[in-house]
Amino acid sequence: MGQTEGFSEVMRVLIYGGGAVGLGIASCLLRSGVEVAIVARPDTVAALDRTGVVRTGIFGRFDAAPGTFTCRTGLDQLESKPYDYTLVCTKSFDSAFAAADLARHIGQVGAGMKLVLFQNGWGNAEAFRTHFAPDRIYNARVITGFRRDRPNEVEVTVHADAIHLGSLFDAGTGAVDRLASAISAGGIPCRTTGDIGKDLWAKMLYNCALNPLGAILGVTYGALAEQRTTRDIMDRIVDEVFSVMVHAGYTTHWEGPRDFLDVFYGTLVPSTAGHKSSMLQDILAGKRTEVDALNGAVIKLADAHGLAAPYNRTVYGLVEFVETSGNVI
Repeated sequence: MGQTEGFSEVMRVLIYGGGAVGLGIASCLLRSGVEVAIVARPDTVAALDRTGVVRTGIFGRFDAAPGTFTCRTGLDQLESKPYDYTLVCTKSFDSAFAAADLARHIGQVGAGMKLVLFQNGWGNAEAFRTHFAPDRIYNARVITGFRRDRPNEVEVTVHADAIHLGSLFDAGTGAVDRLASAISAGGIPCRTTGDIGKDLWAKMLYNCALNPLGAILGVTYGALAEQRTTRDIMDRIVDEVFSVMVHAGYTTHWEGPRDFLDVFYGTLVPSTAGHKSSMLQDILAGKRTEVDALNGAVIKLADAHGLAAPYNRTVYGLVEFVETSGNVI
């Protein structure tokens, strides 16, 4: 393996979860010379062994040939070595399993590695705190669209802002500076931040409004913003998420929901207008969605603080129906 540009030692990174996000980030790290191991499902591992990682889309094409990285179906199959980082790229509903699995195989991955959660929603870090010290846990905020049409190929479809890495537990950013630089060098902008909590709630506002409606109606984000009726529903969802966030003691980058909605309709939605929601992609693929970590997390916090959140409850219930029945409107 080569050396990561600007560093004297080879960085070792484990990608835990070989879905669209996991392969997209893996492609960046491989391009920048990082030593990468990927733990994924058997069909993904078989495809990676045959033809390597392929990334296409708005940041250009990159191919990593088979044999230039390690891919396995379980942690117990990895050669024991100290990884600098483990990037958790599983769905949010697998957080508890992933945390326990990594803790159980700490000898394979190294006791000193940092965990970086590349996951949707709110509450993932708490699942990892059960097994790991908080100063080892970091979160990533990703507003880049990844689509995987084949097991080893990922397309970057849209990009609204740089990936942000940071700690919810006041651990600083120094430990993930090298990782951010390596991802950026590999083709997708990435930087560290001391405000990752604000970033995650900003993404919650964005995701809770767009993701479930896109799944229920089977349309792109841009289509949702074009109609008065769907804009009104999204406005109400944002109002509720903002209220729940404030009552739960969290903050984001805007003083109130109106300020966020100006940016939402003026910048965020236009830059991701062609994207189809991850919930919709999951439903069409017959997979479980992450609605529990998005609108479901808002509902749990609303219940804890005596708030109603009727719009979030409604779209949550509709996503559950579509997820169970497979009937997108």
